Amino acid sequence: MTGLKLGLGALLTATALATTGFTAGAAELRMSWWGGDSRHEATQNALKVCGEKHGHTIKPEFTGWSGHLEKVTTQIAGGTEADIMQINWPWLPLFSANGEGFADLADHSGTIDLDNWSEAQLASTSVNGHLNGLPLSTTGRVFFFNKTTFDKAGVAIPTNWDELFTAAGQIREKLGDDYYPLNAIKETAALLVSLYTTQQTGKDLIDPATVTVAWTPEELAAGIEFYGKMMQSGVTMTQQAANAAGNARLYEKPEWADGHIAGSYEWDSTFFKFSDPLQEGQELVPVKLLSGDGAVTEGIYRKPSMMFSISKRSENPEAAAQILNCLLNEPEGIAALGTTRGLPASRAAAGQLKEAGNIRPELAEANAIIMAASGPTVSPLNEHPEVRTVFLDTLELYAYDQIDATEAAEEIIAGINEAIEKYRP
Repeated sequence: MTGLKLGLGALLTATALATTGFTAGAAELRMSWWGGDSRHEATQNALKVCGEKHGHTIKPEFTGWSGHLEKVTTQIAGGTEADIMQINWPWLPLFSANGEGFADLADHSGTIDLDNWSEAQLASTSVNGHLNGLPLSTTGRVFFFNKTTFDKAGVAIPTNWDELFTAAGQIREKLGDDYYPLNAIKETAALLVSLYTTQQTGKDLIDPATVTVAWTPEELAAGIEFYGKMMQSGVTMTQQAANAAGNARLYEKPEWADGHIAGSYEWDSTFFKFSDPLQEGQELVPVKLLSGDGAVTEGIYRKPSMMFSISKRSENPEAAAQILNCLLNEPEGIAALGTTRGLPASRAAAGQLKEAGNIRPELAEANAIIMAASGPTVSPLNEHPEVRTVFLDTLELYAYDQIDATEAAEEIIAGINEAIEKYRP
């Protein structure tokens, strides 16, 4: 009789588990991420539906952006990190310099449909042949131009560098000396220098083989002089004039809202951040990368906006892989997450959301530009804080005529090489 009761109890338990979606392999997982309220809500909903589908429970751990790097750093150092983590792409050198800081997701290719990403996308989140994470969205720098300002001046939106310089003179002649076709200060100025130098050399700032600056002082000096020509020709404000106008972000400035500054070089995913503040009647359009004579590549600066990784210490990596695949490739997870992390890199997710009308056409157009453009693979070390600081501070000295382009190039190269020395093989 006792044996019968036990058998019946086991049968009822198995039936209940099958009904709720849980299996004998059910796992308890943790997932951490940063973001705002909309991302928090969407991710918790996605974890609920994916957990129910695959029979796992996932504890959410979320914060805002501020302090999240410090939190993850402390957890990884102490071996207490979550099973699944949202990781910022520039953090790869910090946590996985040798490629072994996270679980290799290629080991779970039977569970995760990796065919939803291109080889280039997966290469961008791989270190030494180890797939450290799945790109959530692919973003890149693209030009945004205020079509209204160009139309008002009777000038076509430029398609190359020469046309940009010509447009600057025509706009200022028609509309006044306080009009500029392009914004180029601080980080944007540094990235424009990098764009031009990459186009002319075909090389990213960082040589992946030697982990040193790939450009010669002469090559970088030419890019810096190009930026100087922009300021001298009225393509962009001088650094002095821009600083005198205050430290507000471009999209917060009245000169942007009314079209006096009629363009910028920004992340495709930020299109609406820049279009929404424009005054009524102003129209912003995404434009392909400008280039010029001697260019050997379009020089696209393309990267994963962020990625999902699995801890190498996870006790249930296969269960974590099931949840990752659900979040990014399966209908339930895709619908729940939506575009809370940008236009999805996964083909399955992008296709589902486009078909449902959940991706606005301007964002899709801007993203199509960066996905179609050519350029060398960009190293995460480009965004290392010390690398950015050296580049920006030295470029400002050049903009204030305290050093010339050659001196600036030499200082930038020396400073960056010193900053990234510890990441060399």
